[in-house]
Amino acid sequence: MKAVKAYAALSAKKPLEPWQIDRREPGSDDVEIEILFSGVCHSDIHTARNEWRGTVYPVVPGHEIVGKVTRVGDSVSRFKIGDTVGVGCFVDSCRHCSNCKDDQEQYCENGHTQTYNSYSQDRKTITYGGYSSHIVVTQHFVLNVSDKLPLANVAPLLCAGITTYSPLKHWNVKKGDKLAVLGLGGLGHMAVKIASSMGAEVTVLSRSKGKEKDAERLGASHFKITSDPENMKNMAGSFDFIIDTVSAEHDYNQYLALLRTNGVMVLLGAPPSPSEVSAFQLIGGRRSLVGSLVGGIKETQEMLDYCAEHNISSDIELINMDQINEAYERTLAGDVHYRFVIDMKSLN
Repeated sequence: MKAVKAYAALSAKKPLEPWQIDRREPGSDDVEIEILFSGVCHSDIHTARNEWRGTVYPVVPGHEIVGKVTRVGDSVSRFKIGDTVGVGCFVDSCRHCSNCKDDQEQYCENGHTQTYNSYSQDRKTITYGGYSSHIVVTQHFVLNVSDKLPLANVAPLLCAGITTYSPLKHWNVKKGDKLAVLGLGGLGHMAVKIASSMGAEVTVLSRSKGKEKDAERLGASHFKITSDPENMKNMAGSFDFIIDTVSAEHDYNQYLALLRTNGVMVLLGAPPSPSEVSAFQLIGGRRSLVGSLVGGIKETQEMLDYCAEHNISSDIELINMDQINEAYERTLAGDVHYRFVIDMKSLN
């Protein structure tokens, strides 16, 4: 075992603080990575504060990881020391169920292993995430990262990027489609960038008038304030797709009404409390309310390559590790444009 520096939450009520964790020595199929940048996802906050229940303390969050390979096992063929790589939301799966064989490890029928606060496939060892100096991951779950884009800005692609790219690809969003993005935060700003690059006519739906210029800069064609009843009335039946990135409680029904016949609303945010949906909002226009959870390893690599080719990365604010608790509060207040990323050199 190798002792490494980290930041951890020791309880739901305590701020994150310096901690030390043990990383396994690389096995024959493992890649050891020195973490350079770690993105801050809203899921980190939910988990650190036990808002989704089931947090095992101490918890070391972080699943938007970019770094350099420092050691490889004897059987590793895809990576060498010095390679720039990434690690996303999960680090293992059973690899033999139908979903794993279909390159959809995120839906592993036997339970994938998330990058942090999750049991390894041995069902005994808890994983620790990217708020640390190093991580060891089996090579199948390590991704190649292009040097074409700023590495700090690439880190959020490992969650926010793939979370939005996957449903856009799955539902075949294309040129001419009318697509709304609900919420312009970490996920929302990536949805705007990627959907517009695919040719969709993108409308940002927001409660914040102050985000209109950003929406235009990111690639949106339209911006509508959702608190204006007249706007909502005029948009009824307007969209082929709605990408819902909001993780706070909100009424799905009022947005389902904005879909055309056969329209699809994709849930990416995960509010802490259940929501009620009227059957009539669905059956009245053969509308679909669906969800999507990141993407498999193959699709995540495809997304990274696509973003490198199209010069797409996240808008970030780079912070030091000791600013993480302030960053959590600012994220909750919507005071970030649009993703915090930790410079992991500051851990030392």
